[in-house]
Amino acid sequence: MLPTVAIVGRPNVGKSTLFNRLVGQRLALVDDTPGVTRDRREGDAKLGDLRFRIFDTAGFEEAGAESLAGRMRAQTESAIADADAILFLIDARAGLLPDDKVFAQIVRKSGKPAAVIANKSEGKLGAAGALEAYALGLGDPISISAEHGEGLSELYDALREMLPEEEEREEDDEADGAHEETPKAPDTIRVAVVGRPNAGKSTLINKLIGEDRLVTGPEPGITRDSIEVPFEYFGHKFEILDTAGMRKRAKVQEKLEKLSVGDSLRSIRFADVVVLLMDATKPFEEQDLRIADLVMREGRALVIGMNKRDLAAPEMTMGKTLREEADHWLPQAKGMPIIALSGMHGDGLDKLMKAVMDTYQVWNKRVSTSIINRFLERARTESAAGGFRCPHQAALHDASQSAPAELRAVRHAHRCAA
Repeated sequence: MLPTVAIVGRPNVGKSTLFNRLVGQRLALVDDTPGVTRDRREGDAKLGDLRFRIFDTAGFEEAGAESLAGRMRAQTESAIADADAILFLIDARAGLLPDDKVFAQIVRKSGKPAAVIANKSEGKLGAAGALEAYALGLGDPISISAEHGEGLSELYDALREMLPEEEEREEDDEADGAHEETPKAPDTIRVAVVGRPNAGKSTLINKLIGEDRLVTGPEPGITRDSIEVPFEYFGHKFEILDTAGMRKRAKVQEKLEKLSVGDSLRSIRFADVVVLLMDATKPFEEQDLRIADLVMREGRALVIGMNKRDLAAPEMTMGKTLREEADHWLPQAKGMPIIALSGMHGDGLDKLMKAVMDTYQVWNKRVSTSIINRFLERARTESAAGGFRCPHQAALHDASQSAPAELRAVRHAHRCAA
């Protein structure tokens, strides 16, 4: 098991920039706007010969527990509790601020090995600000520039001292039974949960995994990064991605929201199954239909979740009504699973996960080339002789229109050629 390191500090001190530097990818959104990161993001980091799991966290802010800033802070404190070591970042250009001292006290109380990192230390102004970090009482500050990759050798030395040696980790793993033979786990299914803002995506995922892993609340647009959370469901492994709400393109003006939507689009492209979460009190709005069409054009398996069933009119949660409405509004995805559920109360989650697994099996099915060739040859021959009478012939025409239709045509080929 890899050791874990949490990056903490005030907003806009460069935590996400350092996170991206250590994982070697631009996973976390980075912007000059303070407070971009709200949820805890995890990644596998590498620095020299060190390998560890790293947490990017929301900026520490003094706020009430019920406020959005307070809920973000609770997630950061949870990351500190789960980490083996802590990197406490300050902005060397801004110098030491009163909030830095308050939050350094929280880090000290955790009892975890910690190092103070003076980020943005390039230039004379940064060098002067780094010296102020001695007042935090967390040892000698390490001056780095996460943006330019400076000072990483000193950071390596600090991490080497704080993290357990490889031999110690192996002994711990053996003590925990980590090397015992276990049955091979099934392939991990990547599931992206998408939808309009405030559809309840984060609440649904928290209920699925059984913990408050993601920041939730009544405010629309809380989620900004696409956050990947691994979990198991009855022996099946999943990686579920919480994504930012997707509004109409005309309404997306700010750079940060554009970055968030771009992150959501990437999540769709790399997912196996996409759960489109709709608000049952306002179902099948134009933006819902646009998102569903996007998922189909990307060739992803689609499952529709009708969330907030407890708040909707009873007729909108009946299976027959949902089926008719879905087939009417989304004829290009006719027959796709649609599940009425409540992410808040946990109703319908078993049906949703069963639909995800069943849809994945269909989507992931492979048809041999010989079967497809027989189908196409039969279609060509019978069409030349006066008409192709396969009951699924409409799908052959649709196959030229979009990737999802092509997938349907392959399934029809399998049926007709068998």
